Amino acid sequence: MFHVVLYEPEIPANTGNIIRLCANAGMQLHLIKPLGFELDDKKLRRAGLDYHEWVAVIEHETLADFVETVQPKRIFALTTKGKRIYSDVKFESGDAFLFGPETRGLPASVLAELGAEGCLYLPMQVDSRSLNLSNTVAIILYEAWRQLSFAGAALK
Repeated sequence: MFHVVLYEPEIPANTGNIIRLCANAGMQLHLIKPLGFELDDKKLRRAGLDYHEWVAVIEHETLADFVETVQPKRIFALTTKGKRIYSDVKFESGDAFLFGPETRGLPASVLAELGAEGCLYLPMQVDSRSLNLSNTVAIILYEAWRQLSFAGAALK
């Protein structure tokens, strides 16, 4: 349905939380190397609990490899440098959401390649720096999934 793409993630607990999120939402998780941890890291496994078996985590050598292999419909980067608010976008199945490393964000070259239309932001209070990576992924993923009427979910 949607692709969550973590570009050079650094903190294993964040990636573990995102593994659990993707498993529960039925989304695909992609990791762009280099990673700041090993996939068998204890903190990653603890945060992801037993959800690792419910989501395929695919590693890619580069962002270009991801694009060539997956061929996502569109790519949206989430960045504090974005000019387009995430809630103004009509997401479509097959879209990919790209998130940068926790300590430095996505490189300027990646943001430039995606252009203003592809760089989204989440509103925050004035002088706030950023949200936690796994929280940002959850907000975007659930908004996109909501727009598709939570397709595939067990609705009560």
